[in-house]
Amino acid sequence: MEDKFALITGTSSGLGFEMAQFLLEEGYTVIGVSRRGTPLDHPQFIDILCDIKDEASVEEMYELIAEHTEKLHMIVLNAGIFEMSPLVETSTKEFTDHLMTNVVGAFHVLKHSNDFLEEDETHIVSISSSASKKGLANISAFSASKFALNGMIESLREEWAHLGVRFSTLMPGAIATPIWDEGDMELARDQMMSTDDFMEVFQMVTRSPKHVQFPEIVFLHKKGIVK
Repeated sequence: MEDKFALITGTSSGLGFEMAQFLLEEGYTVIGVSRRGTPLDHPQFIDILCDIKDEASVEEMYELIAEHTEKLHMIVLNAGIFEMSPLVETSTKEFTDHLMTNVVGAFHVLKHSNDFLEEDETHIVSISSSASKKGLANISAFSASKFALNGMIESLREEWAHLGVRFSTLMPGAIATPIWDEGDMELARDQMMSTDDFMEVFQMVTRSPKHVQFPEIVFLHKKGIVK
């Protein structure tokens, strides 16, 4: 049986960490990418430090990946930042940081993945947000970045259609992860989806046969609704 390799960005904690653990259990060799490293100890886990905002850093990342594999069977675009503030209190730097991490970072990862795509095999999973479908108050920077991410993925789906690359975009609402412990962000935990709820949907998507397509999955009321 062919060894399968998955690249996941943002594996230092939260969803990225959980998705890495699951894919390791599924038999993948997982390449985890983050700025500060991942506290995951597994013989099939490869930890790479990389700032995806920096294109040169992403090119170096792929040079390291090439030492282990020529193909990536799954790419999970998970790395991102999220901050809450009214538009008039959002600095240009904060707004730009969202675009650089959530959109430009994903652009760098996808742009330089071309040589690692396996025709009719590679599955690209993007962790977007329900805020990419409907903008909400006090998260204009985040919402703008996720709208942009979705547009880029839709365009790339057309560009790479001849390669048979499969795209799945997951759009959850707030999930109870450590991100909510940072800064001044507050939201009642009972209003959030649990990590387990999210992982049920992620498992369904990643275990699905190649001919089953999930272009968009929008999460509503703490449960995953397939659209």
